Amino acid sequence: MRTRLMVLLALLLLTSPLVAADSTRSAAAIKELRTVLETSPAILDVIADKDFAKVPLTKEDAAAARELLWKAHVKIIQKDRAGEIKNRLIKEGALEMPFDYKTFGKKPTDGRSLWISLHGGGGAPKQVNDSQWENQKKLYTVDEGIYLAPRAPTNTWNLWHEAHIDRLFGRLIEDLIAIEDVNPNRVYVLGYSAGGDGVYQLAPRMADTWAAAAMMAGHPNGVSMLSLRNVPFALQVGGNDAAYNRNKVGREYGEQLDKLQKDDPKGYEHFVKIHEGKGHWMNLEDKAALPWMAKFTRNPVPDRVVWKQTGTPHDRSYWLALPPKEAKVDSLVVATHAGQEIDVATAEKVTKLLIHLDDRMANLDKEIVVKHVGEKLFSGVAPRTVAVMVKTLNNRGDPGLMFDAEVEVTLPSPK
Repeated sequence: MRTRLMVLLALLLLTSPLVAADSTRSAAAIKELRTVLETSPAILDVIADKDFAKVPLTKEDAAAARELLWKAHVKIIQKDRAGEIKNRLIKEGALEMPFDYKTFGKKPTDGRSLWISLHGGGGAPKQVNDSQWENQKKLYTVDEGIYLAPRAPTNTWNLWHEAHIDRLFGRLIEDLIAIEDVNPNRVYVLGYSAGGDGVYQLAPRMADTWAAAAMMAGHPNGVSMLSLRNVPFALQVGGNDAAYNRNKVGREYGEQLDKLQKDDPKGYEHFVKIHEGKGHWMNLEDKAALPWMAKFTRNPVPDRVVWKQTGTPHDRSYWLALPPKEAKVDSLVVATHAGQEIDVATAEKVTKLLIHLDDRMANLDKEIVVKHVGEKLFSGVAPRTVAVMVKTLNNRGDPGLMFDAEVEVTLPSPK
């Protein structure tokens, strides 16, 4: 009888929520974090391995840790990378991406908006793409924000959706958040012609970056729109723009967005206009997309995420992530969060999934449940730790995508 009771007790402990964070240990961890940041302020990347970084934190101490880490990150970027913004140049190995920007309007209290505007050209001599860049610099204006036109690092046909673009844009945005006080929830991308090709590709694969996106006169090259669930998308093309069937394909993609929104009415916000009688140049009528985009602000923790990997795979999107080196093109994850429950509705070509959490999404002092097709994959408390905060802050530099806790689940093999 005693053995049976012990077994039952063990099973109960395994399925019950863990105890809340110990306030004394939590406070001690914050004290150690402060000490480390005061004595060695430029070593954020190694903090995650410290013992104190793995101590469960109270909600109040987690908020304090977030603030300390964010301030330290901003100081590091301002010190080490101010030259990139001053010189208007981002480098990666032999690649160089010059950029130019102008600032419009009065800065809001929560930071400036950022508008990244991609020039046309593509597979052409350097001077052609240089000319297109010069044109893009002055093509549009905004009522408020930083209007930034980068020069593509290459002169290839796919100049705006080669793999390095994601990394260069990520670094550029990280710099501008810290140095120019850009609001990370108001970052927009738009582009014309080959720049429109780039928007078709970058909007879904960097979905968690954008508040909205606008494609002008480009071609999608078969990209999936599924990941645009939380990215308002403007699509415009000339009705007579028959080269590469841009007009025909533009209509088809507009219909795709219509269907996606019909099936998921809370997502896939879009604005589609075929400019009848216009060719590849739309006489700037397409500028209507900019005030439409400005109405939207990114939600970094949307209740539903549709993550279809295209082009260049990423290791995280919003509050979902994958273990290192497990990102695959054509994988698909669809997940929702509501209350204390995470529901992974779809998981294709994914074996392990990381779920990032904080108190914007659920009460982390209570049990979190993760399910997949009715099967419970996890049940318990997800502790807030400095280690997870550092991990999710690194390489993104985005406070909205910095999380307190992480749960790893293994997806069952398809039957």
